[in-house]
Order: sequence, then C-alpha cells, then structure tokens
Amino acid sequence: MLVAAAVCPCPPLLVPDVAAGAAPELDAARAACTDALGVLAASRPDLLVVVGPAEQNGRGPHLEGTGGSFRGFGVDLAVRLGNVRLGSGASDPDTSERELPTSLAVAAWLLERTGWSDAPVEGLGVGEPLEAERCIQVGESIGARAGRVALLVMGDASACRTLKAPGYLDERAAGFDAGVARALEAADVPALKALDAELAQELKVSGRAPWQVLAGAAEGAGLGGALLHEDAPYGVGYLVAAWS
Repeated sequence: MLVAAAVCPCPPLLVPDVAAGAAPELDAARAACTDALGVLAASRPDLLVVVGPAEQNGRGPHLEGTGGSFRGFGVDLAVRLGNVRLGSGASDPDTSERELPTSLAVAAWLLERTGWSDAPVEGLGVGEPLEAERCIQVGESIGARAGRVALLVMGDASACRTLKAPGYLDERAAGFDAGVARALEAADVPALKALDAELAQELKVSGRAPWQVLAGAAEGAGLGGALLHEDAPYGVGYLVAAWS
C-alpha cells in the first residue's frame, strides 16, 4: 500500500552543476524537494519507486543501480539510482547500456543529495502519450508491490507560462497549473485522474502521466497532502508536494 509520496519537478537546472551561475534561482525548489524526500524517509517504506517522464528509449523499468549522467547538458556528472545492496536480496546493478532518462537522473541526484538509504529503489520511465486509464492501472500495481510503498513522482507542469517559455505563452497554462497545485495540496485523487491529457500535451506538461500514476497508487490509501513549493521561474511550472 502507498504510505507516502513526494512530487518534484525534473528540470536538469535543479542540479547546481548544470545550472551553473543560475543555480541560486532554484534554491527554494531544491529545499522543498529535500523536505518532500524527508517525508518519504519518515514513512519507513519497504520500497521506493521513482516515476518520471521519459522518451521512447528510457521508458519502462530501471533497476536499482542503473546509472545516468548530465553529459548531454555539458556537465561531466554521473549518478546512480539508489543504493546498491549486493548480496542483500536487492537487484544487482543494471550494467546495461541503457541510461536513466533525464527525469530519473534528476531524481537519483536528489536521492544522493539527501543521503537516501531507507529502502530499495526502483525507477519507471513513462511516456507522455500514456493514456490516463493505463497510468492509473500502473499506479495500482505499484501500490500493491509491498506492504509499505513510497513514490517519488517527477514531472514539470506547463511550459507555456510566459512569452520566453519553451512553449511560448498560452493563457490556459496558469489555470491548468493552479488546478494541479490544488489537487496536489489536497491529495485529490479524482482530480488527478481527471486531468485532460490532450490539454496537458498542448501545454507541454511533462508531469501529467506520472501524476496519474500517483493517483492510481494512492486510491484508497487515505493520504493527506501539502504543497511545499509553486513557481514558474523560466515560464515552466515547478510544483513540489508531499503526501503522507
């Protein structure tokens, strides 16, 4: 059963080495992510599943120990998902050539930064086109994986909040993001399930599918929510929340 969840944005700029001189602009978001991961640790999970958006080659499961990097962003920084526990019943490191998608690499960096060692970690990359019903089914299956499951849910809100945003200005973006923020603050599972996938795609929302995976996992769990951070510094909505 799902006992806790943290929702974090996944821009590579969250990693200070990538952001370089602009790093201080996301200090508040980083601090909120740290607080959200603290809620996960306090829940004493048996398993942590990290869910984030992924392109075709990054979709599907990623074992504990899978590596990723930020070399594609001009930074020679490597990360690894979770703590590898050889000989302790956990999965051996994934030595395949398939790297973590960017969203899960950011999550791996967050977990390393906070010194995660509380439970085995698995990753799941989900595609933006994944239908809501399928996302919910995936979440339900994750919630049934162990007696105490925690989720780290990565994804950005709309990328159309300003004229200089990656998706240019779309007047619908602020309202969409506000609705997601309300749903995350209230741990409103039906509201997340009802997110408009077509509108989310038009607004370049990377978090829609992961949030609906969360909704499936949280059904019947009776969790409460807290919105820890809400901002759009580069015209992209960044939301941080914790459910427990």
